[in-house]
Amino acid sequence: MVRRPLGNHHLRPDTLLVTSETTKQTVPVAEETEPSRETTEQGEQGDVRESGTLAELITGARHVLFDFDGPICRLFAGRPAAGIARQQVDWLDAQGLGDVLTEEERADVDPHAALRRLGRARPDSDLVLEMESRLTEQELRAVGTAWPTEYVDPLIRTWTAAGVHLAITTNNSAEAARRYIAGRGLSGCFEPHIYGRTKDLSRLKPDPYCLQRAMSAMGAAPGATLMIGDAATDLLAAREAGVAFLGYARHAGKERELREAGARQVTSTLEPIIDILRGNG
Repeated sequence: MVRRPLGNHHLRPDTLLVTSETTKQTVPVAEETEPSRETTEQGEQGDVRESGTLAELITGARHVLFDFDGPICRLFAGRPAAGIARQQVDWLDAQGLGDVLTEEERADVDPHAALRRLGRARPDSDLVLEMESRLTEQELRAVGTAWPTEYVDPLIRTWTAAGVHLAITTNNSAEAARRYIAGRGLSGCFEPHIYGRTKDLSRLKPDPYCLQRAMSAMGAAPGATLMIGDAATDLLAAREAGVAFLGYARHAGKERELREAGARQVTSTLEPIIDILRGNG
């Protein structure tokens, strides 16, 4: 364990950096069952939990699932996501597959948009694996210039100290998330519960696969689980998994997206959650 500056805005010179050997990908857990009436009812229960106060939502959670890019950090702060999304589209065009994208997908600033579409259009193609690998490389490069979300580090530590179990459930590469939290000294708060993109792109959120893997591995009951995410796909995955949802929106456009998708609880800052956990909220 050493102290040295990190190449990261928002960091002080004495920021604690934990270095470690790259850990292995988490082994998949038990197979999920087909969607059922029980899942629908659980989703409704999660929605009901959100109708109370923020304090009630927070104190009722014994397991918390964090999306990565957004609630934990701005992964592409130093390598803008829109530019990477454009590269994905250009690469598809160069392969002669640009016609699989709609005009909306071509203009989407989310780097996952083109990848998700190719995964649906050519599910068994080697090109899908190559495109996914290219995106993983971009995400790993972005880790060094990612900006931490304000208040998230103390929130993660406070929740862990309170005995709440945390996991990361993301459409990003699990290795990118793992390297980032190691650099912040937060590995002990999450490991081994980091669940990211797999080669099966049909499992990207809004599919609840990564949430279900996390809950299965942690022995988490949906009724005592909360997800924090910043996208409509996070909300839809939480609904399908039957867990409550708290939206994180760092600007008005993101809040509007979440509200229109049906989010009941949305916050623009994580600071009030720390106050609630410390008994000041």
